Amino acid sequence: MLADSAGRCRGRKRSAAAVGGPDSGGRGRSSAPAAQTRRKAAETAEDDDQSEKKFRKCEKSGCPATYPVCFASASERCARNGYTSRWYHLSCGEHFCNECFDHYYRSHKDGYETFSSWKRVWTSNGKSEPSLKAFMADQQLPYWVQCTKADCRKWRQLSKETQLTAALASSYRCGMKLNSVKIEGCDACSQPEDVRVLGVADSWWHSMLILPPLFKDSPASPFLSAYYPDCVGMSPSAVPGNQRPEQRRAAPPHIPGLSSYFQPFYQPNECGKALCVRPDMMELDELYEFPEFSRDPTMYLALRNLVLAAWHRDCKEVLTPQKCAPHVIVRGLVRIRCVQELERVLYFMTRKGLINTGALQIKWPLLPESQHNKVLVIGAGAAGLAAARQLQNFGMQVVVLEARERIGGRVWDDASLGITVGRGAQIVNGCVNNPIALMCEQLGLRMHTLGVRCELIQEGGRVTDPALDKRMDFHFNAVLDAVSDWRKDKSQSQDAPLGEKIQEVYKTFLQESGLHFTELEEKVLHFHLSNLEYACGSTLDQVSARSWDHNECFAQFSGDHTLFTDGYSSVLHNLAQALDIRFNTAVQHVEYSGDVVKVTSTCGSHWSAQKVLVTVPLALLQKNVISFNPPLPERKLKAIHSLGAGVIEKVALQFPTRFWDSKIQGADYFGHVPPCPEKRGLFSVFYDMRPQGEECVLMTVITGEALALVRDLQDTQVVDLCMSVLRELFQEQDVPDPVKYFVTHWSKDSWSQMSYSFVKTGGSGEAYDIIAEDVQGKLFFAGEVRLPVCMFTSGHKQTLSSDGDGRVSERSARGQQDRSAVEPPHRTESFRTASPSRTLQNRLTL
Repeated sequence: MLADSAGRCRGRKRSAAAVGGPDSGGRGRSSAPAAQTRRKAAETAEDDDQSEKKFRKCEKSGCPATYPVCFASASERCARNGYTSRWYHLSCGEHFCNECFDHYYRSHKDGYETFSSWKRVWTSNGKSEPSLKAFMADQQLPYWVQCTKADCRKWRQLSKETQLTAALASSYRCGMKLNSVKIEGCDACSQPEDVRVLGVADSWWHSMLILPPLFKDSPASPFLSAYYPDCVGMSPSAVPGNQRPEQRRAAPPHIPGLSSYFQPFYQPNECGKALCVRPDMMELDELYEFPEFSRDPTMYLALRNLVLAAWHRDCKEVLTPQKCAPHVIVRGLVRIRCVQELERVLYFMTRKGLINTGALQIKWPLLPESQHNKVLVIGAGAAGLAAARQLQNFGMQVVVLEARERIGGRVWDDASLGITVGRGAQIVNGCVNNPIALMCEQLGLRMHTLGVRCELIQEGGRVTDPALDKRMDFHFNAVLDAVSDWRKDKSQSQDAPLGEKIQEVYKTFLQESGLHFTELEEKVLHFHLSNLEYACGSTLDQVSARSWDHNECFAQFSGDHTLFTDGYSSVLHNLAQALDIRFNTAVQHVEYSGDVVKVTSTCGSHWSAQKVLVTVPLALLQKNVISFNPPLPERKLKAIHSLGAGVIEKVALQFPTRFWDSKIQGADYFGHVPPCPEKRGLFSVFYDMRPQGEECVLMTVITGEALALVRDLQDTQVVDLCMSVLRELFQEQDVPDPVKYFVTHWSKDSWSQMSYSFVKTGGSGEAYDIIAEDVQGKLFFAGEVRLPVCMFTSGHKQTLSSDGDGRVSERSARGQQDRSAVEPPHRTESFRTASPSRTLQNRLTL
């Protein structure tokens, strides 16, 4: 600066000499007027030097601060708004001077111990560098708070000593009397807002931030105790306790009052959970929506994690920016930017289906009016109702067309036996992050957790030795492992029936091992095969050996398997509330060649909308029950026919006494060892529908090849067959005749004709993705498949999906098959804890 000042002075002196030159006549002497001019020029130069010493610009490239002001005022020699040898930039509008830097940084200064103490805490909890700038941002910057009066909403800076809390942020008004806060008068809201606030909203402002915002007291903090806080958008200085993150990883987070089924964040080294996000990483759709955070995602992660945690702490009310904003606790102007970004983040997560979903009662649309379309939903099953409810909550005009005179589709609860028994779905397989568990929490519904004990009973009444059961379970899984090895290098054209490959591997195993199984061991093996047919919904000779468990490549619902004692209808009836559902309206034709989609029913009624969502069962699509014009793309038709429409049936029996109690001893279910391979799916598992109660109801299933044995029988004949099996299993007792019963006929149901789908031999799991693809942005599909619900908005297409089980999720279409009629059986602990690719246990049964 001295050089710049000297240069300017010399320049001025030369100018003065030039002015006086002609007057001197070249004699080297100046006249009196010239001398006065030179003196004035010198005085002006001195004034410029004083001005130069009094002010200094911020040296951060792009920062517009010509006259920075020190926010810290920590040193007695603080420059305040005057001159300092260096300004330290935190943001455009927030700087501290070199004197205040020295006050904390130099070991002989008074503030050094304060900085050192903070640094020890930061280092013990965090991963980022404990720099002095980080200290200033975390401890010294003043908080900003917004006036809560609707006609004001101005931002005010609090004094440095005032601590911001969620309670204060929720109630603050201009002029509020706080410790060390100036009262601005009776009309405090009329005072102008700080000019720096206006610049915060500009896109360049964020790029000028030196450090990302790290929140204090975030609602996400208890969920993320195993992470370094500064890696997930939180301040290391605000972490309670003195354990390092690696020490806290030993135990999963426990949050009082929170459902154990709510686990929105992956814990370190964890994977494979559905509807779960990495708290320290943006996902692809998030990067697509918020590219400005791709270089440093900290602000986005802090906001997203806060929103997710706040939603799971209170999922019974709509989560709004107004509810979240008070929990954004961070010092400096960056808090204003965070609150501004909060609405975008919350809106995106609502479209994605991570928040503001389920059985919510809303008072105003969740999306802006620009996203409001008219939508027709064909089918009032679980998928149709869930999608319709969410779309209506978004603010769209939704009409549901249902062929039956009831809602539910393949969810159909029956109370004729004294308790609720699902003719279709009634078991939830895997409750962690399951939207069904979410809706139960919202509606106050309870589920019975199913145990793991399952006795295998032979005809004759003998209970199978658990060691034998475990041994055959091991061999069964070993066979499936061998099938998995076989398919690794096989193309779709090289596919084979799963039953054929199992038999081939099994024979090879016996030949190479020299083992010989006993007759009982063979029967127990066939029991496990019947479980596999139950899970696939088909005989194994129709199922693809290459793709039978295709969905296991994707995240699964883990945790407890539960029995919905009140039935799924308790949820579906709630979803149907306030929906415009037209019953007895069977859709016959869909015309989508024009700007709007026109739908015609069998009774001749006509409907039109911008978009149509088809949620009918796969079997109806395969049989062209609904015609489309133009015809569906060949690619989609091929995918539809590459899947199989699986069938299983249920039988439920009410008895006068609980004759099975003495042998089953409180277990939730028991297995029936088949007498021969042909009957392995005939009443293979019996469920006690009230294991802890006084009600006397058993439910069982018919699967696989056994369906052919009962296809042409009357209900009474099917019940007689079932009773003969029960009397064989409980020979030592007097088994009474049932008081009441029912037998399902899903294969003959006009509007179902199936239970759930599977991949046929030669097919691929990709078919689910293809069926889920929209046609011309007007025609969409759900049910056996998933669809992006955000297609009805302007959002990214891979954000929200609705399954055939009536839920919304983030996974691929082939990640979940529809389970609307029945549920895969539960088995012993060894069966449940085996590889997911073998057990199919982590599926939602709906």
